[in-house]
Amino acid sequence: MPPPVQLGTMPISKPTIGENGYQGFNPHSEVLHKGWNGHNARPLPCDIIVDHDVGIKVRDGCTLYCDVYRPVPSGPDEKVSAIVAWSPFGKKLNGIHVMKTLPWGIGIPPDTTSGLERFEGPDPAEYVSRGFAVVNVDARGVGDSEGSVVIMGTQEGEDGYDVIEGIAKLPWCSGNVGLAGNSHLGIVQWFIAALRPPSLKAIAPWEAAGDLYREQFARGGVWDSALFDTITAHVIKGNGGLEHFAEMYRRSPLQNNYWKDKRADIKNVNIPTYIVASYSTFVHTMGSIRGWLDVDTTDKWLRWDPYQEWFDLWTVKESRDELADFFDKFLNGKDNGFEKVPRVRLALLRFGDNDPIYPIVEEDYPIPWTQYTEFFLSTDQKLSLEAPKERNTVSYFSEVRNNGFEKVSFTHTFSEKTRLAGMPKAVLYLSTNDSDDMNIYVLIRKLDRNGKPLLNLNIPWSHAPIKSFDELDRKDHHNLLFYFGPLGILRASRRHIDPSMSIHPQYPFHTHDREEKLSKGEVVELEIGLWAMGIEYEAGEGISVEIQGQYPLFKDYAALEQPKPIPGEENVGNHIVHFGGQYPSRIILPVV
Repeated sequence: MPPPVQLGTMPISKPTIGENGYQGFNPHSEVLHKGWNGHNARPLPCDIIVDHDVGIKVRDGCTLYCDVYRPVPSGPDEKVSAIVAWSPFGKKLNGIHVMKTLPWGIGIPPDTTSGLERFEGPDPAEYVSRGFAVVNVDARGVGDSEGSVVIMGTQEGEDGYDVIEGIAKLPWCSGNVGLAGNSHLGIVQWFIAALRPPSLKAIAPWEAAGDLYREQFARGGVWDSALFDTITAHVIKGNGGLEHFAEMYRRSPLQNNYWKDKRADIKNVNIPTYIVASYSTFVHTMGSIRGWLDVDTTDKWLRWDPYQEWFDLWTVKESRDELADFFDKFLNGKDNGFEKVPRVRLALLRFGDNDPIYPIVEEDYPIPWTQYTEFFLSTDQKLSLEAPKERNTVSYFSEVRNNGFEKVSFTHTFSEKTRLAGMPKAVLYLSTNDSDDMNIYVLIRKLDRNGKPLLNLNIPWSHAPIKSFDELDRKDHHNLLFYFGPLGILRASRRHIDPSMSIHPQYPFHTHDREEKLSKGEVVELEIGLWAMGIEYEAGEGISVEIQGQYPLFKDYAALEQPKPIPGEENVGNHIVHFGGQYPSRIILPVV
């Protein structure tokens, strides 16, 4: 379908042989024999037929190309089900390459994958050996696929519908198709499955945002394109253009039909769904939760992954086995008892030099017996279970100064072992005398018994090149490897909430359809939903609630961060936090 508004586009680099796995357009078939190890990685456990650059025409006449990895048939009538991995990141040989460019290789041993896997997709060596075909699709405009690149929305959903139905008709296919993969490969599953292609029988969105405006590009109404700028510069290659998110935000920083089209209609998904979520991602957590709450099927599972998503997808054998069993059940109809797998499994992070607690079986999510407990900002930078009667204020300078920025912190020490699992929320009263708007960041840090803020390692310590955080070198700081704690973001002028759209009282839905600017000194109430948490605290450990005006995590992509599309969105001057009396500023924590 045509886009709901005229698209702004930007040029992208053309595919070049030898870059990002691209090998040129060359439709042909070949057999890679058992033991093949062309990438000095994982030898193939079976023979694999590879059909390169298979073209499928979609409804507007464009042809999209895919690579098919499938078992050698035992007879002329043997057919297999297909697992489709869809993205704009290139369809060949780039999974293993990307890991080599990242710190510590994200803990993934070099012999874990075969090299045939695409970035963030299932490894054909793993799933073809289990009787499935793996189909890697170059999305519209990518590689040799025709058109210009679009990211999510109805257009990519319709493309996915058409390609799935085309795959289902190929002579080797059983007619049953599933979707798998994480990040973009997961997000797109919501958009495709919401259109209900008849041959799509199951999806496995492995870490998948559900609303590109609220969860990636303009979280809380604060623009940040750094991650996507990096992907655009290094990964997305094609012969057309790419939709220009920053230009679309410049045209309309508020919700319009374009941005609404980037929010998946998850309630229309009605097929078996296997969801993987984590706390440490800075894009996907809340999309995974909305997926669990909104999909219209009883055949759904939610597993909280304690590790970084690529590590779990490729390295953890139990995760690979379970994904194969899920598809065996719902694509092949195998009576393998998958329905007995617990519907919700939780992970609790312990931070510091400790590995997580996992899995913890729960009956539902959010956990039904959660005690949502209010901790009030109080004097002496403490959090109190009782609201202070006296009104008070504290302020911080919201701009970057001398390569740093100020924050205010409020702490609490737990007297006994405590578990916080679910969605935290901040309710804060703020004002400024220096601007008509404010960008607010709220971060919960875990503190050790000495009050020192801790980090969590996002891979098992057994896969790290160091044995303790005491050995950590600053050059290895990276958000993929380390987790600070749950973060909430809100631009004060975007504070309007529609409760009917909120997935939970702890996670308010900001409409972003209006600007409510501040007058000088006006105190406004801000409800800020922080992303879900799952953390265990020993007696004597505690939390610090940090309030600040700048992004508080590692600046992984600072070199590629683009200027704000609209001048004047940056913070100016001091922010004043009001607490006590008529301004009961507080953090509401999910105690289980």
